Amino acid sequence: MKFKHLSDLANQFAKKYQDKTAFFHRNEETGEWLPTSFRDFADKVKKAARSLAAIGVKEQDRVAVFSQNKPEIIISNFAVYSNRAIDIPLYATSTVSQVEYIVNHAEIELIFAGEQEQYDTAWQVMQQSNSLRHIIVYDRSVQLHDEDQTTLFFEEFLKLGEEASFEEIVNKRLAEASEDDTACILYTSGTTGEPKGVVLPHSNFVELFRIHNIRLTAITENDRSMSFLPLTHIFEKAWFYYVLYKGAVSYINLRPIEIQKTIKEVRPTVMCSVPRFWEKVYTGVQEKINTSTGLAKKLLAHAVQIGYERNINYARVGKKAPMLLEMRYKFYERTLFKKVKTVIGIENGNMFPTSGAPLSDEINEFLHAIGINICYGYGMTETTATVSCFSNTGYVFGSVGQLMPDIQVKIDTNGEILLKGKTMLKEYYKRPDETAKSFTEDGFFRTGDAGRLEGDTLFMTERIKDLFKTANGKYIAPQALETRLSEDKYIEMIAIVADKRKFVSAVIVPAFDMLKQYAQENKIAYTSMTELVNNPQIVELFKKRITAKQSHFAPYEHVKRFYLTDRPFSMESGELTNTLKVKRRTVYDHFANEIEAMYKD
Repeated sequence: MKFKHLSDLANQFAKKYQDKTAFFHRNEETGEWLPTSFRDFADKVKKAARSLAAIGVKEQDRVAVFSQNKPEIIISNFAVYSNRAIDIPLYATSTVSQVEYIVNHAEIELIFAGEQEQYDTAWQVMQQSNSLRHIIVYDRSVQLHDEDQTTLFFEEFLKLGEEASFEEIVNKRLAEASEDDTACILYTSGTTGEPKGVVLPHSNFVELFRIHNIRLTAITENDRSMSFLPLTHIFEKAWFYYVLYKGAVSYINLRPIEIQKTIKEVRPTVMCSVPRFWEKVYTGVQEKINTSTGLAKKLLAHAVQIGYERNINYARVGKKAPMLLEMRYKFYERTLFKKVKTVIGIENGNMFPTSGAPLSDEINEFLHAIGINICYGYGMTETTATVSCFSNTGYVFGSVGQLMPDIQVKIDTNGEILLKGKTMLKEYYKRPDETAKSFTEDGFFRTGDAGRLEGDTLFMTERIKDLFKTANGKYIAPQALETRLSEDKYIEMIAIVADKRKFVSAVIVPAFDMLKQYAQENKIAYTSMTELVNNPQIVELFKKRITAKQSHFAPYEHVKRFYLTDRPFSMESGELTNTLKVKRRTVYDHFANEIEAMYKD
């Protein structure tokens, strides 16, 4: 399937796949998964494209999509592309100030809003905006403000473009579409400073599909994908488009919190996710192993050992395992490993792309050992997602995989990873200063990540901007520590503190369910989480486990003191990004008194 512009694809899908299901979405009232065929998808895109023309959207106008994952997002995206307009996704959890900044900076004229929360936010922004003129609401149950005379529901919106003249406008735009047109502007999460708008042309997606076809040879139209991450994020956005391109079917999970339920209903063969999902899977499986007794525990331990030998020592490097080892593995694959994967909902798994944060080698190796094919990789919004990822064979633990085809890499004198290729961003929107700083004289993009290259295998060592320098002049890579300590079953999340400090400390969110279980088993009485996390036995438990986990780090890198919170970090409080990465600066601000107390003497 050849194309030069994303607007080409909906019609091509319809011609090639016709009545095959493109995606399902879940009816919130009945729980039923409702299908949309490729033919229906193309028809709805045409209607929405004409309606955008009818409402006054012009070429290169900026149109925002502000919603939880819904099928209307995909229809809206491709309708925007059909008008040669620009898609600007907004995270469903964005605050009024965050939406206001992007609306004003990009001069957005129309927002597609998902549910009540998004509509209320968009309406509030609209009252102060000089550019925002239209709100289209996906969810029919949303209550509009009494004074709102302009907002339309999506069904009403689709009726606007019924006149033939609007079809002519869209057809003319389609005929003039160029791969150099801007497809989307994705604003970074803004963990430091103001968010930057990453400009990605249609040519980036043309190249993305080409290189993924070369690398991901196992993906076919028979696959079943769960859309779990926000479609706002480049990882899920690019993956969803690629799954459509391959003719596979996607299931759209409305809210991330529902994934434990919906994944068991769908039982996907593929799903892209962030490492946090697999860290929880690992913790659950390890807990099952550790709490087993007698023969069951011995069998589980033996099964995992066989999995390591067969999958890591042989299959990983493309070698055929000895017959006896293969027979033992196949036995465990059909019994214990299948049971574990069935409990999670991934017993039909083909491959699971994983990126967005470091995944510890211990967890990565374990998952591969029990037959969960984690395709671990590295990418950024600025690189249209994937730069490197694990191949079927030859991947190296500790790395972020082999380079994608035709991606060029150089390592700068300070260790920074520099990239060049057709999937790199065009520019930062309205930020020529940032664009100039982000490219070398010979056109390589500065990632801000330090690493090394061995053959075609890329190793990422740390975020250069994240490096901390202690008061003693020692450099600390916080991500490495956080990744290692997060393996512990009692640690849910962690933020390392070290910059300009005399030693390393940490703010830790305990895994509260595990902590309650430990308290019950050890007869520790408490009346609140605050009392429990401050109990001397609990503090001593964390001291011992942290000491054991960081034993291979240099002494100056060790966490000397820590503070246990009595509540989780959250997106609502601003302590987590929309992809569940910890915003250290916000954590430092919110726990400033507790941090200072750790350094008092």
